[in-house]
Order: sequence, then C-alpha cells, then structure tokens
Amino acid sequence: MPRPVCLFTGQWADLPLETLAAKANTFGYDGLELACWGDHFDVQQALADDAYVGNRWELLGAHDLGSWAISAHLVGQAVCDRIDERHEAILPPHVWGDGDPEGVRQRAAQEMKDTAKAARKFFDAAPDNVRQDLARTGRTVVNGFTGSSIWHLLYSFPPVQPGQIEAGFTDFANRWEPILDEFAAQDVHFALEVHPSEIAFDIASAARALAAVDHHPHFGCNFDPSHFGYQGVDSLSFLRTFADRIFNVHVKDVWWSEVPTQAGVFGGHTDFGADGRFWNFRSPGRGSVDFEEIVRVLNAIGYEGPLTVEWEDSGMNR
Repeated sequence: MPRPVCLFTGQWADLPLETLAAKANTFGYDGLELACWGDHFDVQQALADDAYVGNRWELLGAHDLGSWAISAHLVGQAVCDRIDERHEAILPPHVWGDGDPEGVRQRAAQEMKDTAKAARKFFDAAPDNVRQDLARTGRTVVNGFTGSSIWHLLYSFPPVQPGQIEAGFTDFANRWEPILDEFAAQDVHFALEVHPSEIAFDIASAARALAAVDHHPHFGCNFDPSHFGYQGVDSLSFLRTFADRIFNVHVKDVWWSEVPTQAGVFGGHTDFGADGRFWNFRSPGRGSVDFEEIVRVLNAIGYEGPLTVEWEDSGMNR
C-alpha cells in the first residue's frame, strides 16, 4: 500500500522553502507538509495573490516534490488558549495585534477560517498526481492545534470545581464549530494533532472533544505517536478507536525510560533533551515507538494518506 513519505517543514522554517526543498529532494522525500510560517506558506498572500499558490507548486515541482497537507499549528493554538507573552513569539503580527487576549483568540479564529480558504485554493492548483491522491483519500487536510482553556487544570489541585472541565469543552466547541463550518464550506478537513496542551491529548479527551463538536465531519486527528507512549496511552488503540478520524499521520519518535528518573513524566521544568528526563523526542527509529505495528494497523484501518516525518531530536543534528 504505497503512501507518499513527506517531511514536515515546521522545524525547518528558519530556512527559505527553496533551500529546504532542495535538501528534501536529496534526502529522498516525496513531498513537504508546508508550515504556515517562515516563508513556506503564507495564508494571506495565498488569498491576495492569484499567482502565489502556482508559484509554490512550481517551486515544489522543480525539486520533484508534492504536498498533501499544510500545517496551521501555531495560529490554531491561540484559538482556545489562555493568551500570554509566549504566544507573541509564535503568531503573525496581524494575529497578535495589541495582545489583548480575547482579541488574539478572535483574530486567530479568523485566520484559521482564512487557512481553510487558502488550502482550498492551494490544493485546487495541485498537479494531477496530488489531486488524484487527494481524491482517493477523500479529503484535503490542514493539520494543527486547537489550544485549550483548561490545560492548566490537568492536575486536580486545588480541586477542580464541578463544571470547570465541561466549560472548557464548551468553550472549545463554541470557538471551533464556526471554524469547522468554514472548513466544511471549503471541503477541507481539520486534523488536530492530539498532544499535551491541546483540548485533546489522549484517547479519553479526544473522544470528549469529538462529542463536544457533535462529531463534526470535518474534524479529525493528525496521529502522532510520539505524544502517547510516555503518557501511558496505547497508540494502536488510539488508531483503532478513531479509525475513521485519522486524517493525517506524523512519523515522530520518542524515547521513554523503563526505570524511574530524576525528572518524571511532567519533565521537572527541564528543557527537552536534558539528561535525567523520563522521556525525550528522538529521530524516527531511535526511540521507543513501534512503527512497524503502527503501519500495520494503518493498513488495517484503510489509511491511505501521507506518512510525514516530523523531526525533533535534541541530541542529533537535523
């Protein structure tokens, strides 16, 4: 069951897309998942300039690359988050604006709607082979984050009050349902990377998030196993539970210790890669994730989309 093998450009956004595309070609990738930051994919330019998306495809084609998804992780994070100074570093200036938290959330929501429109325009201009693949899978995908107003309530002390968690899922639904409706209007699917700090970070919370948006047909998952194992979440069970909602797959590895460590599951306020942590992200094949079993289950559930390497390894040069 052939699938395109791609590279996610998020960790390479300091490089011009032209430079990265040349590298990705020599690395042997079939395509790139374009991040909506750096100069890799500009949502507003795609909407304003009719030549922009064609130029993106020309650049990719010059290096024998395709693209089967784009990424809006950074702006998506701000839709539901409790906004603080960290967000200014990851958001476009027109989304950050004056930094007023509710204003940031509203502008982020509008940018996500615009991303759906830009994705439609981009993939409508795709070469025939990419369009055929998208038609076979039945969806065009934007990957991203949702943010969460209740992540800070993860550990229940002081005791979480009745209704606080449900209020967080209601806030998520209220903010994201209009966005998802715009995705539906553009025939684009949003794939949440189920991930700590998001409204969904394991099987239980993913099921609750789906229920909160009434199982919206354009809301699904970007499956990334690196966020599950160290939590004690069964990646294969996740795939089987949400088989019809696996819209995209990231290939990222993580190592976790089999014995107690100095900095446990919560990380001890240490940086990624620090010695003594219970877990750290690693290059694919160098961690604890069993990718063979994952691919076998992907085969079993009929996933035909790309497999996209997300490189993140503090102990290795990219």
